[in-house]
Amino acid sequence: MGLEIKKINPQEKTKKRKKIAMPDVFVIIFCFLLLAFLSSYILPSGTYERIEKDGITQVVPGSFHYVDAESISILDIFSSIPQGLIDSAGIVFLILIVGGIVAVIESTGAIDAGIHSLIQKTNGNYNVLILTFCTIFAVISSVGITVNGVIAFVPIGLVIARSLKLDPMVAVAMVFLGAYAGWAGGVFDPTVTVLGQQIAELPLFSGYMFRICIFVVFVTITILYICSYAKKIRKSPEKSLVGINPFSQLSLEEEGSQQEEKFTIQHTIIILLFFSTIGFYLFGVFNFDWSINELSAIFILLGVVIALISKITPNQFVDRFMKGAIRVIYGALIVGMARAVVILLEDGQIIDTIVNGVSSSLGGFSPLVSMQLLYVFNFIFNGLITSGTGQAAIVMPLMVPIGDMLDVTRQATFITFKLGDAVTNIFTPLSGTLMACLAIAKVPFGKWMKFAFPLLIMWIIAGAIFVAIAVLTNYGPY
Repeated sequence: MGLEIKKINPQEKTKKRKKIAMPDVFVIIFCFLLLAFLSSYILPSGTYERIEKDGITQVVPGSFHYVDAESISILDIFSSIPQGLIDSAGIVFLILIVGGIVAVIESTGAIDAGIHSLIQKTNGNYNVLILTFCTIFAVISSVGITVNGVIAFVPIGLVIARSLKLDPMVAVAMVFLGAYAGWAGGVFDPTVTVLGQQIAELPLFSGYMFRICIFVVFVTITILYICSYAKKIRKSPEKSLVGINPFSQLSLEEEGSQQEEKFTIQHTIIILLFFSTIGFYLFGVFNFDWSINELSAIFILLGVVIALISKITPNQFVDRFMKGAIRVIYGALIVGMARAVVILLEDGQIIDTIVNGVSSSLGGFSPLVSMQLLYVFNFIFNGLITSGTGQAAIVMPLMVPIGDMLDVTRQATFITFKLGDAVTNIFTPLSGTLMACLAIAKVPFGKWMKFAFPLLIMWIIAGAIFVAIAVLTNYGPY
């Protein structure tokens, strides 16, 4: 009786264990929705009393009390999603409109020709170009253009990165990190800076020199970090965190970006109109209290003017606009989805409970240590509530009396809040802006975490140093 030899199936022999795929952005955020739902049954509901002062709704320190809140149901998890889209409608439509208009501008060849012209003038020096575009977005966000709007500019970042033979990670970093590096300073930001200083009863935009220093440091650190990564992948493309030839999976228009168009007078006019539009919006923000809706309207007007200059027919305009809107719709919807998490936390009335638990445990420390602890709390809390204005309305009224009791200047208290409001925006999966940018560039969140974590640590340390300087120097109103 011979030995029976078991035949091995060739398919079994060559079969490889499948890697666990990184969950889609929507899946990640939905998991946070479930976590918010469960937290509402674990944490007690509580609330602060709120008053309206000078048109600003803010909490009353010391007024926290527990309440009997109605339990959140399973249906609330799903109804929070459309409600999140409704609450974020202004941002969602801004992203779609800007994305569509940017596509119209791209179709004129002005963006590609401008990029190729810059590459030629800088002899292909990607460091200069990264510095230029990071600084542009940093300045824009620091003086009032809604930072969420950068989502619609990621496609331009992709064109730039591909032209420089870099990768989509650099594309997102130039646009997104550049904007949030500027946001950290908030030099003349008419939203969060104004709201925070109003609550702290400080002169509006006071202390701007200190915030300019913050702006310069954060932007410099960010540019150097991005350039370091770019240098590494230019030297060894296989070291790219998103793989070799990452642009193959992106639906970018190949024609315009591959041929080197001559930068014409018409292109110059279009680019000047684009930047003039942003300048015009800033003028409206400071003089007429313009907001997101006006920015959307101005971009629509810009698109119409450019269509007339470039002799784009109405049907062509609509076609190109829709292609651009489709390119960013995935990211736009993520903004609403992320907002849904905050809605569940608000419905469960546990946000104030979290804030009260932390603020009540800060007694017994020196002013320097207490403000550093407030800074840490604020950037952790910012990972949960990524809305700067929403966070200011909740946190600033509590931080101001704490700072007063510690004999810390209100300007130092405000800057502690502002820095805490900035740093974790680049890392939290609850940031609709971040997740939308990654989705458009098809950069996995796990890869982004690996890329951004060292920079996050640098930002946290830089922020802590600025908080310490503000406390130790009795950083005053001006």
